[in-house]
Amino acid sequence: MRHRPALSPPPMRNDCFALPAGVDWIPVETALAHLKSAVSVQSGVETLPLVRARGRILAQDVQALTSHPPHANTAVDGYGFAGGRGEGVHHLPLANARAAAGQAPKALPQGHAMRILTGAVLPQGVDTVVLQEDVTTDGQHIAFQGPIKRGSNTRRAGEDVIAGDVILTEGRLITPADLGLAATVGLGTLPMRKQLRVGVLSTGEELVQAGGKTRPGQIYDANRPMLLSMIEAWGMRAVDLGHVGDDRSDLRARFNQAAAQCDVIITSGGASAGDEDHVSALLCETGSMQLWRIAVKPGRPLALGMWQGAPVFGLPGNPVAAFVCTLIFARPALMTMAGAGWLEPEPLMLPAAFAKNKKPGRREYLRARLDGGRVQRFTSEGSGRISGLSWATGLVELPHEGAIINEGDLVRYLPFAGFGL
Repeated sequence: MRHRPALSPPPMRNDCFALPAGVDWIPVETALAHLKSAVSVQSGVETLPLVRARGRILAQDVQALTSHPPHANTAVDGYGFAGGRGEGVHHLPLANARAAAGQAPKALPQGHAMRILTGAVLPQGVDTVVLQEDVTTDGQHIAFQGPIKRGSNTRRAGEDVIAGDVILTEGRLITPADLGLAATVGLGTLPMRKQLRVGVLSTGEELVQAGGKTRPGQIYDANRPMLLSMIEAWGMRAVDLGHVGDDRSDLRARFNQAAAQCDVIITSGGASAGDEDHVSALLCETGSMQLWRIAVKPGRPLALGMWQGAPVFGLPGNPVAAFVCTLIFARPALMTMAGAGWLEPEPLMLPAAFAKNKKPGRREYLRARLDGGRVQRFTSEGSGRISGLSWATGLVELPHEGAIINEGDLVRYLPFAGFGL
């Protein structure tokens, strides 16, 4: 396996999110392109045993230590011998020998056959196996009907993987199947990216933690449990930073605490330019504040900046907007910083089960689900209807331009599974 030193990535620049002069409302594709150019890997490297690697990000290409299969073997239970046979009935004397998986069988005498079981290494003198169901035997001889090709019912050494082959590539999110492959070719550990530590902080005087008691004018904090679970689903370490009311000094203290224990900070609420938008105000103090007004529905404001070296993503407070902005903007940036590269879901082009006249000027994301191969949209497009997120299995993406969609027209459907959820 090729060795790479565990290099520490450079910190992100304080001006990494700055937009070109004069840019105001930003189309989604422009925002994504600028974000892609601004972020870089922020995670180091560690070696993990296979049992701890699922869902983590591979830090470098890995090669097979052994071939698979390591030896030629049989794919079935049957009788082995040398060479193929043509048409007609064939008789062979049966050797007093047997080959089973895990054994090192003796060579087979020329012109004989032997009992051989699935997975057994092919003994010297065996290159073909006939199925036991196709054989008649009296214990001394076997008889079977041809033809049978030489090499039938056997596996060649290395026919799946050759020692030295790259089996998994850098940036891959490791799956259970990957772990099976790695174990098969002799690997007991994998070089993995250290988990990106992503802190989640909710802001706003009106919020109460789920399960608590509310007063008039207060609502429950939906964003924090939602965002923390999304981050964990992406193989990162979710750090619960709690909730801060509309107090700038408390928020500053929480930011200082977060920067000491997190690689990235995600906030919800307070990211616009109002009197109580303290996230934006604090980022302005560092000189790194960038308020991206993105032409997207739901969403629009996205506050970006740095706090003591930690990138800050300031999401809208509305849960639906926070969810969509996290999927579309934060996830590919976080995956890049975590070492997986810039990941965007592959859309499915499917017929719509709805009609819509979309106005130009913003890219829209509709909560949607599949129904009999067609895409249904949620009954309301209101961004306050969080029940639509639970109802949905994905998003319909509508273009920046105007569009008239009739039932049966193909639309771009982005399943949540494509976002790793």
